[in-house]
Amino acid sequence: NSQLINDLLKLSLVPVIAPIGSDNNGKALNINADTVAGVVAEALQADKLLLLTDITGVLDKDKKLIDEIRSSSLDNLISDGTITGGMIPKLESAVQSVKKGVKTVTILDGRVKHSILKVLSGEKFGTNIIL
Repeated sequence: NSQLINDLLKLSLVPVIAPIGSDNNGKALNINADTVAGVVAEALQADKLLLLTDITGVLDKDKKLIDEIRSSSLDNLISDGTITGGMIPKLESAVQSVKKGVKTVTILDGRVKHSILKVLSGEKFGTNIIL
């Protein structure tokens, strides 16, 4: 419900959204947090979505940071083995978000002090996913 989130933001409250869902029988399901963040960003028509992780961003096969990924190149990066493991759902969510109107998704290292401020101030930091 994006209206509820917007109402909370207008009150200067920061909503905390737990990525928990339920099946048809009411059984609790843990939903991937990056997927939920992407859907929320889409619903809010956000300009930017930040996905924090414990590495510098998306790395190439030589473990060097990839500064920018176009949404059209994701399938190739997965099929050639550049992107593997838990980075796949993170990037799939990021690509879905930019295709639904989020201008940029940045995957960044949340362990670095002031990492969010660095990205929001325009400093090159992490990996940007763009349309």
